[in-house]
Amino acid sequence: MTLPRHHEPIVAIATAPGRGAVGIVRVSGRQLSDLIPALCGRALSPRHATYTRFLDAQGGTIDQGLAIHFPAPHSYTGEDVLELQAHGGPVVLQLLLARCLQAAAEPVSEPSADPASHRRDDLAGGTGPTRLPGLRLAEPGEFTERAFLNDKLDLAQAEAVADLIEASTEAAARSASRSLAGAFSTEIDLLRQRIINLRMLVEATLDFPEEEIDFLQKADARGQLDTITRTLDGVLDRAHQGALLREGLQVVLAGQPNVGKSSLLNALAGAELAIVTPVPGTTRDKVSETIQIEGVPLHVIDTAGLRDADAAGVDMVERIGIARSWDAIAQADAVIFLHDLTRRGEPGYEQAEQDIAARLHPDDPTRLVHVHNKADAADAAATPADGIAISARTGHGLDALRGALLQRAGWHASPDGVCIARKRHVLALKRCAAHLAAAAVHAAVADAALDLFAEELRLAHDALAEITGAFTSDDLLGEIFGRFCIGK
Repeated sequence: MTLPRHHEPIVAIATAPGRGAVGIVRVSGRQLSDLIPALCGRALSPRHATYTRFLDAQGGTIDQGLAIHFPAPHSYTGEDVLELQAHGGPVVLQLLLARCLQAAAEPVSEPSADPASHRRDDLAGGTGPTRLPGLRLAEPGEFTERAFLNDKLDLAQAEAVADLIEASTEAAARSASRSLAGAFSTEIDLLRQRIINLRMLVEATLDFPEEEIDFLQKADARGQLDTITRTLDGVLDRAHQGALLREGLQVVLAGQPNVGKSSLLNALAGAELAIVTPVPGTTRDKVSETIQIEGVPLHVIDTAGLRDADAAGVDMVERIGIARSWDAIAQADAVIFLHDLTRRGEPGYEQAEQDIAARLHPDDPTRLVHVHNKADAADAAATPADGIAISARTGHGLDALRGALLQRAGWHASPDGVCIARKRHVLALKRCAAHLAAAAVHAAVADAALDLFAEELRLAHDALAEITGAFTSDDLLGEIFGRFCIGK
């Protein structure tokens, strides 16, 4: 596969913006042998770190550091790669970047026995070919994109590069590392191979009907299909766990004013993030914090207290905050509906609770987690049987709440055996499962329609191929790699 501009050499600063001990400028292209002497003043031994000067156009020193040349195909991108490891100042790296672009556009000097003549020819300019024609700044993710296009990584591994960089928990980082090493891809490839083997049998029977072979029985097609389906179920379950490690869970704290939402956020986060006062309407806007439970990131959002926006004492700012609370609730994966045990029986409180409950995901009540706060200050008899009783002040019941949130998320696996995955992987696996189920229906018919059976197997195979990039579109590649950082 070749994408537009894929043949052009690229360069970028490969380290994060800002100051650091070391910064890297990376070049990738078809042939870098003419560029290296102009930048380093010498040839480089392949895959050996060489301490050298980095030269400007006049032969002066920009910086001193390590230069490494990775000749194709033994490099990250599969092309020639040059890495200049300099001091990590932004000005130094920008100078090196500009020098790479400048040196690439300079003409290649004719061989000469006089090194000084070489330098004079370079400075004077020439009419011959340039050192690295077309060198340009890399686009986001273009180095990893070339690694994929040059078969150094499959698409799932390429995505794992970005997931490893963006991992918000240790478990997510370890899972991304397993995917980068190819563990997830291996599972997908094994499934694909089993489907291919079954497709070959089906296609052979379609091509040679005169043999009158009872395909479904003698080839044990149903048994093979059942085995593939069971294996797929296990991969899909682990992929869902991996997607949870990557995406996390959006959890919104909802309830009336002063039920303890901000206190609960502080207790879960282990820090005083939200202001807590007895004054209704203290929280005017969303306050977010990411915590982790068993390695699963939970993005917890504290919202403004829910009450009638037209009630007395509700000003314009709080009214906007209430509207934003409902917006956050609509987008949440889980909603903690927080109740105040000390206010049971208070005039108007129960009716307000019912009004809020009627609007909280009436179409999907499984998103709701009823949590009863201030158990330390309430009569034990007042604690309802449903939901979870907690005390945000003392920490009572928080472990039970954490477990309930993981259960709502569908988490049940140990992160030690999970590979990172994305929603698109899960969706592709679900499409594959649907096509296998349709194939099973055709196989169960006494006079099986083998052509329909074969077509469902082909569609199942294509769905799996989308995960590793064996079958994909340029639009999807642009969407995936466009989210990478520049230089990676």
